[in-house]
Amino acid sequence: MFVFECAGCGATLTARLSEVALPAHAHQTYGNGIQLPVLMEPGTFAVEPEPWGPPWRKWDEIDPDEAEARGIHAPVHALSDGPAGTVVIAPGDIRNTVLIPEMAGGFCCGLDGSDGPNMACEACGLPVAGRIDDCSLWQAVWLVPDAVRRLPVDGTATAPLSWAELMAEGTGTPPYEPLTGWGRPLGSGHRWSWSPQWEAAAGRALAHLLAASGGHPVIVPDGLITEVFQRALDTMLPAGPPARRAVLAGPELPAPDAEAGILLVPVHPQTGKPWTPAGPAGPAVSAYPVPLPFGVWLWLVHPEPDLPVPTSGVMPEGVLDVDPPLPRRDHLFRADAAAFQHTLVRLPAVRSPWLREIAENLTQ
Repeated sequence: MFVFECAGCGATLTARLSEVALPAHAHQTYGNGIQLPVLMEPGTFAVEPEPWGPPWRKWDEIDPDEAEARGIHAPVHALSDGPAGTVVIAPGDIRNTVLIPEMAGGFCCGLDGSDGPNMACEACGLPVAGRIDDCSLWQAVWLVPDAVRRLPVDGTATAPLSWAELMAEGTGTPPYEPLTGWGRPLGSGHRWSWSPQWEAAAGRALAHLLAASGGHPVIVPDGLITEVFQRALDTMLPAGPPARRAVLAGPELPAPDAEAGILLVPVHPQTGKPWTPAGPAGPAVSAYPVPLPFGVWLWLVHPEPDLPVPTSGVMPEGVLDVDPPLPRRDHLFRADAAAFQHTLVRLPAVRSPWLREIAENLTQ
């Protein structure tokens, strides 16, 4: 467990926190006027290893060698010159800070952090964090790395959960959920839609699937995973054999067979490391691992059944129908384009001409 303190005066700025992996949807912008919830679970923090936030430089202002050194292998709209190592926490875990009114950029429905840090240490006035709570953005507080210090608060190190413990205790992330506009009462004007978390996770995974394809068709398993990936794969990849097969792999699943060249594997929610096959080396072990957030992967492996509804006729007399109607998605699944592009340009495979063309001509 850790707390973060002000680098200027030593004042405590956060509750006690434990480190987890940065969510795949951390920088997602979703829809227009949509009220998104808090990004981080209470009592947790995550670190963004790359530079993030203002100021930004457009691609034509960046030397190709600099971009390559930063792990960017294809053109992007802009790159951040902000600090690396920004720490994100839930807004409810911040302590002893005040807002800086003149830095309160945004105000469509809240703060968007576009002007830089907008929270200061209450004791000494040092800008220490940026509060984000505008519409279509995940609510969070981002701590400025040079303005805070991380301190352990106890002397014992807690080991991350094992994969067996995660399988026993973890919960899946539902693929669809009710969304509502900012400021509307609970239950007013909401609609069932694909989960923003799933769209961001699929965007990242889709980039890896293309890199793993080598320009060949890719076939994913039947079911929900087909809805999520197959339409985009068929659009971006050529038709015809030989096709490459992607399969779900991970803890408690049978070992992948030798023909599976692509493995859809879970990412540990605490360490951020993808699951890897155990046992003797073999063809499946050398297959390309495509990372999925643990909650998304778990739902694909163990989907929860649909809510019960009558298949025909009406409810019997005297029986109350207490189940809500079966959720309906309001559009075909679309992977998050920004998450897709962010991941793709950071994969060395994007240097291939056919994949570079996709990256530079991305459309809806």
